[in-house]
Amino acid sequence: MCAVAPREPLRILVVCEGNLCRSPLAERLLQDRLGSSAVVRSAGVRGADAAEMDPYAAAELVRRGGDPAGFRSRDLDPADVREADLVLTMTTAQRSHVLAEEPTALSRTFTLRELAHLLADAPAGELDPGLIAELAQGRSAATLERYDIADPIGQSAAVHTAVADEIDEAVAVIAQHLGAS
Repeated sequence: MCAVAPREPLRILVVCEGNLCRSPLAERLLQDRLGSSAVVRSAGVRGADAAEMDPYAAAELVRRGGDPAGFRSRDLDPADVREADLVLTMTTAQRSHVLAEEPTALSRTFTLRELAHLLADAPAGELDPGLIAELAQGRSAATLERYDIADPIGQSAAVHTAVADEIDEAVAVIAQHLGAS
């Protein structure tokens, strides 16, 4: 009898500006939905050093059943990008920053909402590296900015809620295609 090797967890990196609001929220929501099938980390292009999650973002995470305990922000390291199977940014500017650091990541780097949009009409199931690359080829640079998720840092609780809703909606679509229930 031939044993099948267990599949390695998908390595996902989520990137925003300071790694205080959007990317930690997306990180924790994705990890909660994907469980052991993925390892999700986050970083900021100008990440604060070991800061806790923004209180409003943390409250939104808790409201959605997540736990901000133990989170500490960190700065983006090009090695993180090289090691990731999938890189998700909050804006096209952050996507450009990631690609300036690591140009070889083009076929696996998307804004969060862009990937959710590209997957919306695809059948649910496992998202493999081949499909990720295929989706990258099908995108249009002219429409990328419409997928940006605004930075809520320093804004009201209502703004944080609206941003968290955008992130949660995109995460739900992506998680469905990564095999989460």
